[in-house]
Amino acid sequence: MKCGVRQGGLTSPTLFNIYLNGLIEELSSAGVGCSVDGHFVNNISYADDMVLLSPSVSALKTLLSICERYAVAHGLRYNVKKSEILIFKSGSKTYSLPPIALDGSPLQVVKKCKYLGHWVTEDLKDDTDMERERRALSVRGNMLSRRFARCSLEVKITLFKTYCQTLYTCNLWSNYTKKAFSALRIQYNNAFRGMLGLPWRCSASGMFATWHTDGFHAVLRKRVASLWDRVRGSTNTLLRVFAERIDSPILAHWSSIHVRSNPSFKFY
Repeated sequence: MKCGVRQGGLTSPTLFNIYLNGLIEELSSAGVGCSVDGHFVNNISYADDMVLLSPSVSALKTLLSICERYAVAHGLRYNVKKSEILIFKSGSKTYSLPPIALDGSPLQVVKKCKYLGHWVTEDLKDDTDMERERRALSVRGNMLSRRFARCSLEVKITLFKTYCQTLYTCNLWSNYTKKAFSALRIQYNNAFRGMLGLPWRCSASGMFATWHTDGFHAVLRKRVASLWDRVRGSTNTLLRVFAERIDSPILAHWSSIHVRSNPSFKFY
């Protein structure tokens, strides 16, 4: 209890979750914050990363005061420098936000923040996160091409499938520009060309078909289908709320993608 949990330990996230479980329960029962179909969703927590969700400044201050009291009682200390405020804006509206403090220190208001590796922006667009993944894909593709240039084609394809088809959080993208989408798709295709030493102007669909590898659109469809299958099969109360909403923007977006690519496809 005095030393904390081991950095990188397999049991550390679980142990810390148990340690913070009282705070999560107190926040969830506070009766303030965002509500979805009658269920309060005012905090999203994983180990020592916590997001507070609130529709008003007064409700946010109430949630912060609960966190401050819990920290004093349990010997915790928040890192104010890593704590930020993000306002999700509606259209072109502007907002004047009064100062909000944590442990007496004012919190910085930002236009975007990264949570568990995923970029969240004030306009709820995914271009920034797609650019993050494009850059990461470029680094992985160039590294694989250099280090494994002398390997067999089978090994190269296996490495590509392992390291270049992950596309972290791609199943959450639903609001983006064609430019951001096209840039990521081109980077994916070029990574495969570079890995196999193919000419840059060769047909993307042809090379993926020849080497029995999923193209960019196929990877997205599989990741989205996997996400919705796990969400719909989850016993978590909050996940069930989102899974049963037919007006979900993510579901609506990817349903249209599937229908356009396969007219006989239907979501049930």
